[in-house]
Order: sequence, then structure tokens, then C-alpha cells
Amino acid sequence: MAIRAEHEIHKRRFSRNLGVGLALAAFVGLIFALSVVKVQTGGLLEGYDHQPRTSMLPPTEESSE
Repeated sequence: MAIRAEHEIHKRRFSRNLGVGLALAAFVGLIFALSVVKVQTGGLLEGYDHQPRTSMLPPTEESSE
């Protein structure tokens, strides 16, 4: 015979765990949404490869000699 008496502390712990779980799910959803938006605007992405960003450099005049 199993003892299935649920104490008040179990109810409080469950509600706290549910709150933490929902907050974690919201955080994961936010990170996923930001990643999707960043990938969709892929034309504006520039990888950091220890080189100067060409979009930030001033325009140079090419000499055609």
C-alpha cells in the first residue's frame, strides 16, 4: 500500500517549479526569436574575423594608372 498523502509543501513546491519552468520557457523563446530575426536579416551580418569591417572604412579613391 503506497502512501499518497500530499502535503501543503508539495503544492507550494509545484507552483514554484511551474513558475520557474515558465520563466525558463519564456527566456528560451526570446532567445529563439532573436536568433530567427538575426538570421532573417542575414545581409547585414558580418563575421568577426580580426579584420577591419569594410562597411566601417571610409571610401577610398582608386587610382587607375
